[in-house]
Amino acid sequence: MEVIETALKDCFIIKTKVFGDERGFFLESFNQKGLAEQGIHFDVKQINFAKSEKNVLRGLHYQIAPFGQTKLVGVISGAVVDVVVDIRKSSPTFGQSLKIEISTQDTFLLIPKGFAHGYYTLADETIFYYAVDNSYSPESERGIIYTDPDLNIDWGINGTPKISTKDQHQSLMSKAELFD
Repeated sequence: MEVIETALKDCFIIKTKVFGDERGFFLESFNQKGLAEQGIHFDVKQINFAKSEKNVLRGLHYQIAPFGQTKLVGVISGAVVDVVVDIRKSSPTFGQSLKIEISTQDTFLLIPKGFAHGYYTLADETIFYYAVDNSYSPESERGIIYTDPDLNIDWGINGTPKISTKDQHQSLMSKAELFD
């Protein structure tokens, strides 16, 4: 396992080893001991999958305390543009975003609590993987509008994306409930 620092504090790209032959492949999507050896402590409580067609945008989502979530995300199939925004007011990277394309099963993004997260699908039949360290709480769910002009995120959208009504009406970051 390779842990790669990003420009955002506490947010990491995780590359895993793929073992393959003519039958297919095997990889570890999560190794708690391996992460701990790198100084990252992440206790998975729930694993989720989302299936989307091409041109779907989900996000930017997060949960406030006490239900904030650290997430390990990746794709099982398909491809996404994955975006995170540091919404921790005390962080040196507060308000900054990171955008990466995830298109292989060996690449994951570890997103700490205090980040808003979203993704845009680049392929049909995209199956997205989330391992999280806290349960989902509808009462604690919050969001930031993906078009927030202060964030100025270039999602690489081609045409009109498919977006839920909820995501079309999220607040601007300047009006959102954030982390300290």
